[in-house]
Amino acid sequence: MNTSAHVATDTASRHPWLAVAAVGMATFSVVTTEMLPVGLLTPIADTLGTSTGSAGLMISLPALLAALFAPLVVVASGSLDRRTILCGLLSLLVVANVACALAQNMAWMLAARVLVGFCMGGIWAIAGGLASRLVPVRSVGLATSIIFGGVAAASVLGVPLGAQIGDLAGWRWAFGIMALFSGLVLALHLAVIPALPAAASTTWRQFVNQLRNRQLQAGLLLTLLLVSSHFMAFTFVRPLLLAVSGFDAQWLGALLFAYGVAGIIGNFLAGIVAVRRTATTIIAISGGLLLTPLLFLAVGDSGIGGGVVLLVWGLAYGGVSVGLMTLMLKAAPGAVEIVAALYVGFFNIGIALGAWTGGQAVDRLGLSANLWLAAGCAAAALLLSLSISRAEHTMKAAGKQLGSARD
Repeated sequence: MNTSAHVATDTASRHPWLAVAAVGMATFSVVTTEMLPVGLLTPIADTLGTSTGSAGLMISLPALLAALFAPLVVVASGSLDRRTILCGLLSLLVVANVACALAQNMAWMLAARVLVGFCMGGIWAIAGGLASRLVPVRSVGLATSIIFGGVAAASVLGVPLGAQIGDLAGWRWAFGIMALFSGLVLALHLAVIPALPAAASTTWRQFVNQLRNRQLQAGLLLTLLLVSSHFMAFTFVRPLLLAVSGFDAQWLGALLFAYGVAGIIGNFLAGIVAVRRTATTIIAISGGLLLTPLLFLAVGDSGIGGGVVLLVWGLAYGGVSVGLMTLMLKAAPGAVEIVAALYVGFFNIGIALGAWTGGQAVDRLGLSANLWLAAGCAAAALLLSLSISRAEHTMKAAGKQLGSARD
């Protein structure tokens, strides 16, 4: 039974790709808001009087809450129109950014980031399964890449521009401008997103049933490992580039922009390849995220070395969102919203776990030790990727043998 079945809409064909782009901008908005403190970590910590490691809570707290809120939003929304939910969440995102811009202390900032976590969980869970509702079946792969391209685009435009605005006008203006942009995305949604009613409500029992799916279990564990590995290191990319590679702060925006361009390339490469070669794509991504911290440890102490590693990092991580989502949907194609909510949950637990663990490692052991920790987590992900690939080949071989026997 398709537990995420939707009724067809007669408006989906009017401006389908504009609607897809609007959903991609929603993921861009929420991920930019989520990641904005990465490029502004040091000045925010200085202004609010906290340590760099503790400031990492601005990343880990909303991510952890997003993991809780994603399934809650799917279940609580029942048969409510998904367009209405997206617009409501974008409205809350505007409020959250304004609250971050006005924060006077760390407690205030973290309270605002709780609201960000709610928006993250809801927007990701709903947006993740919309491609098949907005475009024809033959175009779902490209539409999914565009929707999750908002994640990579957040790295290209959101985080580096936020860092640039922070350097020029102060970090509060970065959040203020993000509030304005989120309002514009909300207006676009009201204009172009068609009605998206759900055919039936999702229940907790359906979530539990999907959690018994072995393929889905492996994919969720892989998500946890890959995302944790990345955010152990990337949460502290600013001090890495400044203190280890020796860059001046004025170069940070350009460096993160280059990282993001590589991320967009990685996103679309993964989106194109993953549809047919999912396991191979995941192995390549895992290998890239293992290589990144090892390269930074080896050659990251120079400007050229640090810059090259950052490009490799962007290329590898850019494919994570769409690659893993493709793996999830293949594991349970009949339960799109449930799979998307579980994926978002584990993805954001990975963000929270990685940022928190990285913060503890940085404060107690230093940046280099944290890179070794990230490499160890990526190595475990690579081993799991190889295991998933082997299981996939075994299942295909068994299917061919069964087909031959029937013939």
